[in-house]
Amino acid sequence: MPLAPTDTHLELAGRLRLVIARTARRLRQEAGTALSPSQGAALATIECRGPLTPSEVAAIERIQRPTATRILTRLEEAGLIARAADPGDGRSSLLTITPAGRALLRDQRTRKNAFLARRLDGLGADELATLERAAAILERTLEVEPR
Repeated sequence: MPLAPTDTHLELAGRLRLVIARTARRLRQEAGTALSPSQGAALATIECRGPLTPSEVAAIERIQRPTATRILTRLEEAGLIARAADPGDGRSSLLTITPAGRALLRDQRTRKNAFLARRLDGLGADELATLERAAAILERTLEVEPR
């Protein structure tokens, strides 16, 4: 049985939540307005894990199927994903990312990485090493759901 978080952990969690949320918002701004955050997340999921059915996208993104349908329709209309019949289930379809979708994600990632790189330019070696350690810790901490 997990222990209750300490006041120190709760305080740190609050600070981390705020800085992560602000960073995420700033990176969304740097990405441009071509996609909504939900569209960008769905497109990246299809890129990384596709081909996927619409139901699989909804489950991975933790959204309702009707919401996923609206998002996927917009991505398809924009030419960013392609839909094909699912050979295993004639009632469903499989979604894959198109070259235009890959190019858009690559462009957005390049802009976001450049933004962060500019912010890192003014830091010293010790601060950069601390951020490298913090990134590894956050990756490890957020990778697995606690029991």
